[in-house]
Amino acid sequence: MRACRLPLLVAAALAVAASPCAAAAFDPAPWRQDYVQLKQALEREYANLAWFASPQGGVDLPALDRATARALDGAENDAQAERALRDFVAGFGDGHFSFVPSLQPPAAEPVAAPPAADARGLDPAAGCAALGYDGGDARVPFSLPFESLPGFRLLDDGIAGPFRSGLMVTAQGARIGVVRLKEFSRESYPSLCLAAWADPEVVAAGDAQAWRSRLRARIDDDWYGALEAQLKRLAALGAQALIVDVGRNGGGDDSGDIATRLFTRKPLRSSPLLVSQSPAAAGYLDEQLDNLAQARGFDPDAQATRALDRQTERLRAARRDAREGRCDLSWVWRERRDWNGGHCRRLVDAGSAGGPLDTLPAGAYGNARVAKRLHWPIQMDDHWGAWDGPLYVLTDARTFSAAEMFAATLRDNGVARTLGQRTGGDGCGFMLSVEPLTLQRSRLRLRMPNCVRLRSDGSDEVAGIAPDLPLPPREGENARARAQRAIAAVVADWPARFGGAGR
Repeated sequence: MRACRLPLLVAAALAVAASPCAAAAFDPAPWRQDYVQLKQALEREYANLAWFASPQGGVDLPALDRATARALDGAENDAQAERALRDFVAGFGDGHFSFVPSLQPPAAEPVAAPPAADARGLDPAAGCAALGYDGGDARVPFSLPFESLPGFRLLDDGIAGPFRSGLMVTAQGARIGVVRLKEFSRESYPSLCLAAWADPEVVAAGDAQAWRSRLRARIDDDWYGALEAQLKRLAALGAQALIVDVGRNGGGDDSGDIATRLFTRKPLRSSPLLVSQSPAAAGYLDEQLDNLAQARGFDPDAQATRALDRQTERLRAARRDAREGRCDLSWVWRERRDWNGGHCRRLVDAGSAGGPLDTLPAGAYGNARVAKRLHWPIQMDDHWGAWDGPLYVLTDARTFSAAEMFAATLRDNGVARTLGQRTGGDGCGFMLSVEPLTLQRSRLRLRMPNCVRLRSDGSDEVAGIAPDLPLPPREGENARARAQRAIAAVVADWPARFGGAGR
């Protein structure tokens, strides 16, 4: 750009006036107003706010607030002001609390979205793609290259079928099974959709909605069935211990809790679940109350009816609390309070990550339609206990969300040991989908979690899952050497931790 030049006298005369070449003075006030709006929204809806406001949460929110205010006051342009807000959000280190793409204003004449294509008329590959079964961003290979180690035999590649698996036989004769869970989302497993497409029950479905529901149910059952088969195959091949690899697993859905039951024959408890005192949380509780009401239409026996009565009363109280019992969380910008101090946290009890009840035995009440509405894992109880030996969950810094729930549930129930690196620390995300927050002046958009899963020590899972057997990268060490170190750590650990020589 060519520099603007003015005669000296003219420049002096205009010293107290706006120069035609000077940039308009930047006003940070709209950005400050957006910041106030953001903090107020966090106080109302962000489930992890009280955790991060505690010493245990590891974030000094009063200091972060002061730093953000200073950055906004010192901003000289929009870019600097926006950076101040982005740095504020990044300061929490919560992957679920994040910016999402901004939207342009609506068109003067909005164009209606076309109807979804009826996938039933497509060939399996096109139909599965249209339904979103495209593999996503999930990585098929193990998060450490076990495939490249001497003594490792690859059993399934994770491409033709859903799970990569293999057996490692060490020089000393130890036999370690490895199975990869790349993601807890069915859309990441297109091979299952292709296999289910021609299932007679799916084909026989009447309308499009029933067809899609049956296809999804078939894919779900096949996912658990394939995992059960892999675990039993590894046991039959003499695996003495098992590594289940959830490194680089970005999460997914409730299968992160449900699937844990396949890895043990011991009864498990799902993590306690809290939801924010917010409209989204109230909507989730309403949804669960509707499910319990539906269960009464499936002929529950007296024992099941009592359980339905107790959980209905409990969830109704939680719903009242979510809608009416809201306290003031503005203290988080002024002071830090102990997580367990009994003060305002704006969180309500919502049962467990596995439904209203945190545990039920397989075959509970002799009525699966009732039991699965009280405890979701029951719907797959015919697959439980496929593995029952020493178990290790491999994690890394890209293990997030539902994969953290998987690791935490097995670890906190004393079933598994964890190895690798601390997980990414996303914790619980969203029990009910809600529209992102739009800041009024900048139009920046953010999402914020509405749920908390608790660890066995009462802490928030968003802190991440620390490994029992750390495998930090070492200078001069490649990934193959770290994979070998993981195998060696398991071989050295299981006799003392699980007893004997393995399963």
